[in-house]
Amino acid sequence: MMIDIHNHTPLCKHATGNPEEYVKKAIEKNIKIYGFADHASMEFDEQYRMSFSDMPKYEKEIKSLKEKYKDKIKILLGYEVDFTPYVDKRVLERNVDYLIGSVHFLDNWGFDNPEFIKEWHNRDVDDIYEEYFSKIQDLAKSRLFDIVGHLDLVKVFGFKPKKNIKDIAKNAIKEIKKAGMAVEINTAGLRKPVKEIYPSTKLLEMIRDEGIDITFSSDAHKPEDVGYKINEVIKMAKNLGFSEAVYFENRKKQKIKLT
Repeated sequence: MMIDIHNHTPLCKHATGNPEEYVKKAIEKNIKIYGFADHASMEFDEQYRMSFSDMPKYEKEIKSLKEKYKDKIKILLGYEVDFTPYVDKRVLERNVDYLIGSVHFLDNWGFDNPEFIKEWHNRDVDDIYEEYFSKIQDLAKSRLFDIVGHLDLVKVFGFKPKKNIKDIAKNAIKEIKKAGMAVEINTAGLRKPVKEIYPSTKLLEMIRDEGIDITFSSDAHKPEDVGYKINEVIKMAKNLGFSEAVYFENRKKQKIKLT
């Protein structure tokens, strides 16, 4: 059963198409569980997310699609929330199926934004990775979210640490386990300069060994990216020893077998 639960809409100001086009593409690709998790509002980086006034519109539209296509696909409603000092209770208190917690900023540096790639050459890559995974650890400690988004997004431009990634990430992964969170296997990295899924196979081995739940996403910002290589990634996950995946309804974890 194909799952794709982290996808965007034009309300984030950097996606194209309309939500119904995404749903139709998901049905076409035989996805059974499809989730919208657009960039949540916050009073920072506002040019890359919906406004607070857009939230009711977003939720109404997704719920309308959920009802319209209920006989063809299960549609879920969530938000992708940046873990920053600007996290807003107006987002955290929304009545949704799940919240994905992501790290896109180290202080105010948007490290995955091509506009700011030059900063990578001004810092030590190992230090960036250490800082990033410390933020992921704090995200898990916050107990605010259900899913960790693109766990090793920090590799997006292909900069890799000299240190062993397992050593850098181990405390964050242990905290994710304590929090009972799921980790998404996100195929968007295959469309980025790094040309790898998030997270890497090495990190997935750690996730498997810790017994952490997984889910799947294409992180689509346009309809043609819906379901991108998810069938292949499900096979990979099974080969690594994962037998189940999860999704969330009303903030409650639901498990399904990988077949």
